[in-house]
Amino acid sequence: MKNYFKNKTILITGGTGTFGRAFVAKLLKEKSIKKIIVLSRDEFKQSHMQNELKQHNAKLRFFIGDVRDIDRLKRAFEGVDIVVHAAALKQVLTIEYNPFEAIKTNIFGSQNVVEAALDNDVSKVLLISSDKAVQPVSLYGATKLAAERLFVAANSYSGKKTVFGVARYGNVIGSRGSFIEIINKQKEKGEINLTDTKMTRFWISVDKVMEVIIDAIKKMEGGEIFVPKMKSLKVSDVIKHLAPNCKVKVIGVRPGEKIHETLITEYEDVRTFDLENVYVIKSEFDFASRTNWLKNEALVKNNFDYSSNNPKFILPLKRASEILGENN
Repeated sequence: MKNYFKNKTILITGGTGTFGRAFVAKLLKEKSIKKIIVLSRDEFKQSHMQNELKQHNAKLRFFIGDVRDIDRLKRAFEGVDIVVHAAALKQVLTIEYNPFEAIKTNIFGSQNVVEAALDNDVSKVLLISSDKAVQPVSLYGATKLAAERLFVAANSYSGKKTVFGVARYGNVIGSRGSFIEIINKQKEKGEINLTDTKMTRFWISVDKVMEVIIDAIKKMEGGEIFVPKMKSLKVSDVIKHLAPNCKVKVIGVRPGEKIHETLITEYEDVRTFDLENVYVIKSEFDFASRTNWLKNEALVKNNFDYSSNNPKFILPLKRASEILGENN
């Protein structure tokens, strides 16, 4: 990280969200970075974040802006070396009720990021995606799938000046609106809602996400999808670990919700490489892929199944603390 980011300017869209705040904190530890730009729509969150980090004002810039506004993006991207695109509407049920808004932000907004990056010769652009993009059953997942495809295909427009890639992962422990946050609120009432006793999910810590993102930025050459290696837990075991004294009320699966999540499909595993801490999916389209650094890496084994209900990845309740920690 130290040498790679030296004298570089990095911009984060949606930079006041859970991911953005953690990523900015990580970048600020590197003294050689030239500038960090936080772009988001929320002036209150920006003001709060700016006050928290006022000792770093010499390197931090805060831009009010919306990814729907391509002119604002083009201005914001001037002189930027790296863009991490984290801005998105993410609440599944809210998006189902407001589909036009989700498409404008998650799809058209991602296209705007691509075009603004191309026009400004940004060196590298990384999309923050989600496990919901894989075999989507919700509009949120479908918009993230479309955003992934836009970013991979964007490499065919850029020649060799701008490189586009994707990072795809599961539930981030402690993120805003996460299931763990919901459990911690509900346990005060002594009862936790559970949609299905069989439900499983992948989990990842914020620190692990930061490692994956930084590694992806350094390695990406165009068209890759980076998927960190994660373990899964039964959601019922998460409740038992975090709220062992609470009653559990089974309420049924909500619209747009899966019982299990998949991070790599059977159609992707034939071009998925197995690295030490991450899987890397190479684009199936030659026009969208410039990936040479994977030529000496091994593909995953046949019939690879990276699903949260695969026994290979599920941790038992007694090992839940390895993911969730002890203090809850």
